Amino acid sequence: MADKNNIAKKMNLSAVQKFSFAKLKKLKFVKFISKFMIYFVLICIGYVFLSPIFEMISKSIMNRADLIDPSITWIAKHATLDNFKGAINTLEIPQSLINSIWFSALLAVGQTFVSAMTGFALSRYTFKGRNVWYIMLILAFILPVPLLTVPRVMMFTSLNTWFGINLMNSIWPQLLMAVLGQGTYSTMLILIFYNFFNMIPKSLDEAAMIDGAGSVRVFYHIAVRLSLSTILVVFLFSFVFNWNETYTTSIMLRDAVNLLPGNLAAFDNGVTTGADAVNEAQRMAATLISIAPLLLLYLVVQKQFIQGIENTGITGE
Repeated sequence: MADKNNIAKKMNLSAVQKFSFAKLKKLKFVKFISKFMIYFVLICIGYVFLSPIFEMISKSIMNRADLIDPSITWIAKHATLDNFKGAINTLEIPQSLINSIWFSALLAVGQTFVSAMTGFALSRYTFKGRNVWYIMLILAFILPVPLLTVPRVMMFTSLNTWFGINLMNSIWPQLLMAVLGQGTYSTMLILIFYNFFNMIPKSLDEAAMIDGAGSVRVFYHIAVRLSLSTILVVFLFSFVFNWNETYTTSIMLRDAVNLLPGNLAAFDNGVTTGADAVNEAQRMAATLISIAPLLLLYLVVQKQFIQGIENTGITGE
């Protein structure tokens, strides 16, 4: 009788083991499918973002024969760097590069400072009309830039009539807009600070005020010092936004300062470099040169930038 019970227990144990093994196998299969789908989606998204860059790199090293050869799609048969030489001459580097760096950095510094103060005020203070100003910020982000450009131009032109101050065709219109909260995507930058400052306990402000700190000291010693990574993120965003902003710059700044992104328009006007006309390969080479400083900037501050993204709560966490 005992032998029969032992045999039954062994049979039940064997059945349980088989069931557990089958269940484990099924779980592994489900995990494999889920990972496969995740990587498939990531690869598709990565292809969408990286394909234009790979195409630019591929065409930038082709000569004219490769460009008109239908059998060549990605790999050039006669690779050359002459396209970059022609693009550098047309873009007027290094003058345009230096001008673009200091101009974008100047606007980014002013925009970051004002965005931090505005985000801190909306986060910490309750005042009459606060919701109205918040709605105005959202409207400034929703309204298209060309719709706002006309009244801005009229406003700066009126200053010349009223006070004899000619601001157009200089850096002052965009600089004033940046420090007055009307810079490129200023609403987005203000909301980043607003969201981050909301995560800082107000008890820290109250403790500082009990110790005799005023609003300015609270802003500097608590808000600013706790948000250094966020400041870096906002500065980089602002720098990139102002670097790529060619519509407003072409209207306000015009030809007062020779900027690198603005010189890309020369490739649409058929400008010649030497004996050869500008072709598609030189255009791709010029585009790569124009985005190279931004890629280099990101590589330098990559670690701090990622940490700042995690701290700002942009993802809603």
